[in-house]
Amino acid sequence: AEVTEKLEEAVMIWIKQIKQVLVESEQMRREADDIGPSAELEHWKSRMSSFNSLLDEIKGSRVKKIISILQAARSKTLKQWKELDVNITVAANEAKDNVRYLYTLDEFFGPLAQASPVTMMEHVPSLMNIVCMIYCTSPYYNTSECMTSLLLKITNQMINTCKMYLCEG
Repeated sequence: AEVTEKLEEAVMIWIKQIKQVLVESEQMRREADDIGPSAELEHWKSRMSSFNSLLDEIKGSRVKKIISILQAARSKTLKQWKELDVNITVAANEAKDNVRYLYTLDEFFGPLAQASPVTMMEHVPSLMNIVCMIYCTSPYYNTSECMTSLLLKITNQMINTCKMYLCEG
């Protein structure tokens, strides 16, 4: 009973820490007004890395042993643990999926940032087709919040490119 109590305390600390990570990941991002679309990809890559590390940790042998001991003891803390395990897995899957979809746009980020306004416009129809494909097929990135954020960043990049072109000329 004493060992179970100590293990439950450890799991409750983990639960608290994991909840904090999940809460922080869901908070609004503060970004510069003129940030481009490559920042969106970097954000999701960073998030994917964080959640994959967390998943590796909670799927590790040490944690599995502790969870099996608590299962044998029929601990009530396991209900919360299982919910968090599912939430972390969903968050990791979301980040991985979003990175995969945003990588399809990556080939446009260079031309968008370095082209003249005329040559940049040649890329816009293909870019918008891929954005539309992401909206139609992504199980996570097809929300108005994600699309608005992405389109805003694409627009920012186009404006920055035009400003640089005007300043050079």
